[in-house]
Amino acid sequence: MSAGGTKALESFTGAKRFGPSALATPANGLSVLRIVAAPVLGVLVARTGPDSWLLWALWTVLSISDKLDGFLARRHGVTRSGAFLDPLADKLIVLAALAALVEIGTFSWLPAAVIAARELAMSAFRTYAARRGVSIPARPRAKIKTLVQDLAIGFAFFPPVGGPDPEVGRVLLWVAVVLTLYTGLEYALDARRTLRGV
Repeated sequence: MSAGGTKALESFTGAKRFGPSALATPANGLSVLRIVAAPVLGVLVARTGPDSWLLWALWTVLSISDKLDGFLARRHGVTRSGAFLDPLADKLIVLAALAALVEIGTFSWLPAAVIAARELAMSAFRTYAARRGVSIPARPRAKIKTLVQDLAIGFAFFPPVGGPDPEVGRVLLWVAVVLTLYTGLEYALDARRTLRGV
C-alpha cells in the first residue's frame, strides 16, 4: 500500500497501521502484560485455593484479553512478533494455572503434562520458524482447544461448581487433551511442509 493509502486508511479507521516487522504495537504490549500476569496467576491459585471469585474474575479477564489482543492485531496490523507473542501468552497463562491446580490437587498431573509438552513443543517450533522468517499463526481448531482449556480452568475456579473436586472442569480438561493431541499432529504436519520450503 502506498504512503497516501496508508494515511487514508489510518484516517478512516482511526488506528495506526503497523508493518509485519513492527515490535512496539498495542497488541504486543498487551501480550507482554499477559505474559507477566501468568506467574502472578499461578501464585494466587496456589495461595488462595481452587474455587475463588477473585480467581474466577481474574481468569475471565485474562481469557477476554486474548480476544482483545486479536482485535488490536487486526485493527493495527498483524505482525510476525505478534504471531509469536500472542500464542506464547496464551500458553504461559494456561500452563501457570494448570501447574498451580495440579500442585494443590485439583487436577491430575497427566492431562496437564500432556498439554504442557505439546505447548512447549509448539513454542519451540514457532521460535525455530520465526528465526527463518516464517510466521505460524494459530489454526482454527487450536483456538477451539484453547477455549476448552480456558473453560476447564474457569470451571475449576468457579465457586458453585469448582473446589477440590471440579467434575465439570476435569471432563473438559480431558476433552482439551484430545484436542491438544489432534492439533499437535496438525502442526507437526505443517512443520514438515513449512521447513521443507525454508
